Amino acid sequence: MERAFGQGGQRASVIGQGSWNIELSERKAVVAALRRGLDLGLTHIDTAEMYGDGRSEEIVGEAISGRRDEVFLVSKVLPHNASRAGTRAACERSLQRLGTDRLDCYLLHWRGSYPLEETFAAFEALREEGKIRSWGVSNFDVDDLDEALELVGPGRIACNQVLYHLRERAIEHVVIPWCEKHGVAVTAYSPF
Repeated sequence: MERAFGQGGQRASVIGQGSWNIELSERKAVVAALRRGLDLGLTHIDTAEMYGDGRSEEIVGEAISGRRDEVFLVSKVLPHNASRAGTRAACERSLQRLGTDRLDCYLLHWRGSYPLEETFAAFEALREEGKIRSWGVSNFDVDDLDEALELVGPGRIACNQVLYHLRERAIEHVVIPWCEKHGVAVTAYSPF
């Protein structure tokens, strides 16, 4: 099952594959598991520069080699890299580790000390250059989302990736309703 995602309306599988701590397992087995997931339709793959200090991105890059067009690929910039220039440099490093020329969605991993307008300006420049197709945020609460929406206007924020599973459902009260109202996809991490 897929849904439209991001400014370009590209499609992403509703259930995806995460890559947190994959570098701790045997690389060949992880690559095989990710490829098998693609075979089964799990085309949304999430990673981040933080995961294994970039090693996760390298493993994902190996797994999607030759299959890039099948994948909805997401990565994240760390808050301490999220200045305008830092975001651009972090994206370039992620693209290199992933062995691709583009990300389908690029996220701010969580809020940090750099002003959101710097990060979002970098996201927009990267999008205009074709290095990312859409961008979003992660771990944002409603106050953060309100500020982000005020800065960029409607239709720019593709998603908010947040912790959500049967034992952690706090986002149901205000975050999910906010996202539904403003057309921002909710992406759960650790859902199972």
